[in-house]
Amino acid sequence: MKALRYWTVVTMLAATALLLQLRSHRDLIPPSEPLDQLPLLIAGMQGSEIPIDAEVREVLGAGDFLSRDYRGSGAAIPVGLFIGYFPTQRSGVTMHSPKNCLPDAGWVFESQEYIHLKDADGKVHRVGEYVIVKGEMRQVAIYWYQAHGRSVANEYMAKMYLIMDAMRMNRTDGALVRVSTPVAATESTEAAKTRAEAFTAQLAPLLPRYIPN
Repeated sequence: MKALRYWTVVTMLAATALLLQLRSHRDLIPPSEPLDQLPLLIAGMQGSEIPIDAEVREVLGAGDFLSRDYRGSGAAIPVGLFIGYFPTQRSGVTMHSPKNCLPDAGWVFESQEYIHLKDADGKVHRVGEYVIVKGEMRQVAIYWYQAHGRSVANEYMAKMYLIMDAMRMNRTDGALVRVSTPVAATESTEAAKTRAEAFTAQLAPLLPRYIPN
């Protein structure tokens, strides 16, 4: 099964690279604000920057990246936010799936599903919601790919849209958005999911300023 997934990914990446090379070598990149201008106060929680080390940035490639923890007052459980925005994916720099990155960091997927999440403006987003485990630690993670006003939960669908938008719009820009929060020993997994979903509902309407439609 793993071998099938590996070769499927390799085939799709090769097809993506070929089709993108057949198009113009210059993408249309709409203007957007840098990610570090994203509000530090979201859903009543205050954000603080988490530095991304040089080795991780080298793996990520060229793009704009944000990594923060958001906390409420007192001893509130934090919500982590990572966004990677890639102005172009034509040169071989593409978004990395958390399904590949998280296991490399020692995390194991306990459960995974796709859900429809309604944001604070009433727009519905298709996202992946996961429970991941590393030793005694458990987290809820929500992630999706966002590009051109579209949210996509599945990495294969994201690649298909990338190819279509490159041919139709001459755009290959896009972003990966990940929201995560620990499951505390004193709470249920559902409580952690509620916290992550509530934060995501407030975050999503803010993103078009930084990830252009």
